[in-house]
Amino acid sequence: MTLQQLKYVIEVARSRSINKAAQRLFISQPSLSNALKELEEELGITIFHRSNKGILPTPEGSEFLGYARQVVEQTELLENRYTNTRSPQQHFSVSAQHYAFAVSAFVRLLTDYEREEYEFSFRETKTYEIIDDVKNLQSEIGILYLNDFNKKVIQKFLREGNLVFHELFEAKPHIFISSKNPLAQKEYVTLADLPPYPYLSYEQGDFNSFYFSEEILSTLSRPKNIRVTDRATLFNLLIGLNGYTISTGVISHKLNSKDIVAVPLLVDEVINVGYITRKDVTNSTLANIYIQYLKETIQEELMPL
Repeated sequence: MTLQQLKYVIEVARSRSINKAAQRLFISQPSLSNALKELEEELGITIFHRSNKGILPTPEGSEFLGYARQVVEQTELLENRYTNTRSPQQHFSVSAQHYAFAVSAFVRLLTDYEREEYEFSFRETKTYEIIDDVKNLQSEIGILYLNDFNKKVIQKFLREGNLVFHELFEAKPHIFISSKNPLAQKEYVTLADLPPYPYLSYEQGDFNSFYFSEEILSTLSRPKNIRVTDRATLFNLLIGLNGYTISTGVISHKLNSKDIVAVPLLVDEVINVGYITRKDVTNSTLANIYIQYLKETIQEELMPL
């Protein structure tokens, strides 16, 4: 087993394709395939299997990848400390529901990251895709919420994907609305206050189940409904149409306009926001730093209401 083979395995897992990985590694596809085959034969395990979604790690392959990443990362730290070689390009990916605090922590990570080259990815995406991304090692961290309604279903998917949920904070429901919305002057609102206003929610695609909704109280019937796919559009519609959405009450005014305000929603619900990781994969140094920045951003900058 060589360090080069470990780098090959990591790149194949990232690319989910032998052909794409070979192009990024600047080697031929047959050479890459042979290197992986030799490594699997040496270790006596199957690291990858093919599916209609591409090349995916097996359970034992996922465990091996966790160790491989640690070895490669520690080797790079040694090289950076004791040689004058240029730092290699680093990779880090996060998949998340539409939370500004997650973006704020990501911005801080990039700001503090002193490298000439890197390839980071932040995907604000659908709930099922967050779980799928972390399960298949496309993202190291996934950010989503659990509550009494969706917990059993989401936890079932997490168990099947060998994933674990780590709570970041607990929040009471709020509505996000324009500062010019008549409801903005209220100390709190009730469900009875909301029917006159358009309700905005995030589209969940093929997995548009109540349990995968990014908003709580997804089973309630509402007279005016608008579904969107991105946070910027949702905020523009909140302002332009006097609409509302339901979330945690955490707003980052560093990233979002002060035209959006949070008002407590008087319902007997609790939102538990956290991040998911694979049980069998050790967090990278970048992942641990990002998690710490998440906690600090929530605690020091955003201060959930």
